[in-house]
Amino acid sequence: MNWQLSWQRWPDYRLLMRLDKPIGIYLLLWPTWWALWLAAEGLPDLKLLLIFSFGVVLMRSAGCVINDYADRHFDGLVERTAQRPLAQGRVSATEALQLFALLVALSAGLLFWLNWQTVLLSVVALLLAAAYPFMKRYTHLPQLVLGAAFSWGMPMAFMATQLQLPALVWYLYLANLCWTVAYDTYYALVDKPDDLKAGIKSTAILFGRQALAIIGLLQLLTLLLLGYVGVLAQLSMVYYVALSCCVLAFIYQFRLAISGRAGCFQAFLHNHYVGLLVFAGIALHYLFYSA
Repeated sequence: MNWQLSWQRWPDYRLLMRLDKPIGIYLLLWPTWWALWLAAEGLPDLKLLLIFSFGVVLMRSAGCVINDYADRHFDGLVERTAQRPLAQGRVSATEALQLFALLVALSAGLLFWLNWQTVLLSVVALLLAAAYPFMKRYTHLPQLVLGAAFSWGMPMAFMATQLQLPALVWYLYLANLCWTVAYDTYYALVDKPDDLKAGIKSTAILFGRQALAIIGLLQLLTLLLLGYVGVLAQLSMVYYVALSCCVLAFIYQFRLAISGRAGCFQAFLHNHYVGLLVFAGIALHYLFYSA
């Protein structure tokens, strides 16, 4: 395979990696920071913070590229994605695969500074990220696979910090999994009419008319699991105040979503603030209440 990447095509590669739309980075970064702060019981080691933060950007970018490669024959049929570089032919399939490989290689380079146990866990992260884009062909639960991928940085963060995976990290993992399925179902509701025509599967289609109710149940489960994480980590009241604010955020998202597809997209975007609130609760606890 001949090398086809060219820096002159950077504007298209930037769009392909979705660097112009950082919401995906935020939704992946906040949970990773939750785990880093909880694992370190305060401010994490600067080296680990930088490695995991850069890793989030690189792997999210790689995920967007392989997603568009997998959807290159479908994106042109969906209103929201019809202008993407691969769908319009401004970037070739070969270029997309080469860019994906480059981003994964750069991510792998970060692993040299981590222990071998965390390196082993990273293999699962790569498999999940590569598998997700193709799941919508075979199952109505691609959002579940996305949640598993978006949450895998959590056990990696604990292994890198503590060299162990306590029960707390798995409750945190499940909380983020539920939250991801919830907000990505909002996202899928935006594309539901086009997805039905194209034969693409999603939780939005699976849940049908009960989609908003099931999203609400997933958000409730998220908060209950996060609450139990707070008990296990012995977090103070400031954390639970943050979770209370998340309740209000979820109610606001529901009010947005009932207005239609545009409202569902705004509800999806609003989850950035939920991630920020949870992180603020954790960070403020260790800043002011940690011994």
